[in-house]
Amino acid sequence: KKIPRKMVESSFGPFGEHTVNASWVAVQEMKKLGLGNNVDLHVHEVPVEYQKVQSLVPSLWKQFHPRLIVHVGVSGMATTVTLEKCGRNHGYKGLDNSSFCPDSQCCIVGGPDCINSVIDMESVCKRVTATAGLGVAVTVSKDAGRYLCDFTYYTSLYLSRGRSAFIHVPPLGKPYSGEELGRALQAIIREMLELLDQAEDQIHCQQHIH
Repeated sequence: KKIPRKMVESSFGPFGEHTVNASWVAVQEMKKLGLGNNVDLHVHEVPVEYQKVQSLVPSLWKQFHPRLIVHVGVSGMATTVTLEKCGRNHGYKGLDNSSFCPDSQCCIVGGPDCINSVIDMESVCKRVTATAGLGVAVTVSKDAGRYLCDFTYYTSLYLSRGRSAFIHVPPLGKPYSGEELGRALQAIIREMLELLDQAEDQIHCQQHIH
């Protein structure tokens, strides 16, 4: 029997006009659906505060040593479920829920400008879009928005050497329900884990060849 693989999923609490954060609702719906017996899923809510993110994200990696952390956030501009390819280090000028913003306006002083996820988001998007009956549009983006979502993603990518993913969801009812978003997250994360499995299998094969 396979040992369940640990996976952490985070989403954000309320902020601004988002008194109910669609990302938290979507993650709760996905948790009900589950990812099967082979995945040990841990779900966490992240406050919309830079300093909390700086302490919480490292603690999630340290506590769980997960295969993958998937962060989920809401974007008021999004009309699709959006897979973010990369996180950016600089340009954080927006104040958080505690009216704070980093003096350096960056995530990690001295870190690279941009870090890409090891997961091929274009491939995930194609595979999920081909899923019959999902009924949710999925797209890919290179700009997670330079606010707490991007800040969280970059921090996680930096700590994990790219073994993180970020998914933006639109606000509830614009146009999707929490249940529809939960189903989409389930399909997307399954594909991400499948791609990670395939990549690891290839590495093992290459090691045997050498």
